Amino acid sequence: MDILVLGGGGQVGTELQAYAWPESVQVYAPDRASLDITDETAVARIVAERDWAAVINTAAYTAVDKAESDVAAAWRLNALAPAILSATTNSKKIPLVHVSTDYVFDGSSSGSYETDAPIGPTSVYGASKAAGEMAVRTANPRHAIVRTAWVVSPHRGNFVKTMLRLAGERDQLSVVDDQHGCPTSAADLAAGLARIALRLAEDADAPTGTFHYVNAGVTTWHGFAEGIVAGNARRGGRTIPVKGIPTSAYPTPARRPVNSELSTKSLTVAYGLTPRPWQEALDDILDRLVGPAH
Repeated sequence: MDILVLGGGGQVGTELQAYAWPESVQVYAPDRASLDITDETAVARIVAERDWAAVINTAAYTAVDKAESDVAAAWRLNALAPAILSATTNSKKIPLVHVSTDYVFDGSSSGSYETDAPIGPTSVYGASKAAGEMAVRTANPRHAIVRTAWVVSPHRGNFVKTMLRLAGERDQLSVVDDQHGCPTSAADLAAGLARIALRLAEDADAPTGTFHYVNAGVTTWHGFAEGIVAGNARRGGRTIPVKGIPTSAYPTPARRPVNSELSTKSLTVAYGLTPRPWQEALDDILDRLVGPAH
């Protein structure tokens, strides 16, 4: 069984390649230099190369603030590419698993977002990802759109690695405390995507549609930073104070959702997946980045 992974150089793509797939599964993850997924001819060529059991698309333009001025590039990768992928995979009857984001919501909800909640993106990034979702829904019926949020890992640039670096350089951290969400381990998300892809590949009646995958529990960026600093301290790092600040004190080009809490109920019902608490996932990441706790 062959699985095609797109975006293999990112956090989730890296973890998908490291995932303990069944021995019968071969994963192929071409890099950006060898495959431009905004090129319809190139996508058609690779899809025709093998009898793919499933395609997992983790590729995205994720520079949220840069997207505000780099609009065309964000829409090419986040909207045009999914349109090409979904149409091409559907022509070969290949299921498509597509990763999306909490940014499709406006963040004004007072509770957790269910998968059928109305979307209302407030940034170029969010709007382009919402368009990508629509392309997948309309072009390939055998799809699973998996929204996630606050993804972290030992790879690439992310919030955990930034906080660890700053904790080693500064005597105090100032972190936004009025945005709420669910930290998500790229490794946990990859495992969930793999389970979904395998089910779609093996079962013609596997659930399709939109799902959410985030680790369990809600916090703020400030609370997340406190957890990172405390976890680092248990591994011999410095203990420094983390000060909470309002979003207004840290202006950015793109507006962030105030509430990014995603409900994973539909994922549990459809696929039997119940994500573990973000604190446990964070400990695993810190073990890999820093070492075991003392």
